[in-house]
Amino acid sequence: MHGFTWEESCTAFAEAAGWFVATTAAVGERWAEPGLGEWDVRALVGHTSRALLTVEEYAARPAAAVEHLSAGDYFRAARAVANGPDVAERGRAAGAQLGDAPAPAVAAIADRVVGRLAAFAPGQLVTTVVGGMRLADYLPTRTFELTVHTADLARALGLPVDVPDTAAAQSLAITADLAVGSGRAGALLLAATGRDGGLSVL
Repeated sequence: MHGFTWEESCTAFAEAAGWFVATTAAVGERWAEPGLGEWDVRALVGHTSRALLTVEEYAARPAAAVEHLSAGDYFRAARAVANGPDVAERGRAAGAQLGDAPAPAVAAIADRVVGRLAAFAPGQLVTTVVGGMRLADYLPTRTFELTVHTADLARALGLPVDVPDTAAAQSLAITADLAVGSGRAGALLLAATGRDGGLSVL
């Protein structure tokens, strides 16, 4: 992604994964409580875990060509898929696959995937759900997903939304790119500076 080195992207991903693991460990017995939309907490955690699993899954499927050049391009291309009816069911299925001890399962997945980053090359081509990308451009999309959905999880559990700094910086950069590309930069700026009566960063 523009503005971030491969090392910074790996750091952001590892930070986001660590935050996800720590937040999941705080669930306790609340797996059946409301998570996000029609998902309960288990389904939300299951969906979020796919942001880890797809890194190794897609890295094992080399692409023939680059079709999307940035994280923003990925999300723009993925809008139809992301809004499809199968997403909710995949989240529930992923949650079920975590078994009887979801929190340790998430920790094991994160440890494995983050540990594999050193074996990957930033320029290698991976086959994503929307087509071929460089891994260096795809990885920030997973950091974004981990960061946003861990924030969802923290809010569902009544925990502080304390996003790690590098993961936050990369996720906000993607957010800005998407806002500019969709003509919503003005609305985002107004919201972020308290013009709509909400949070102000100033």
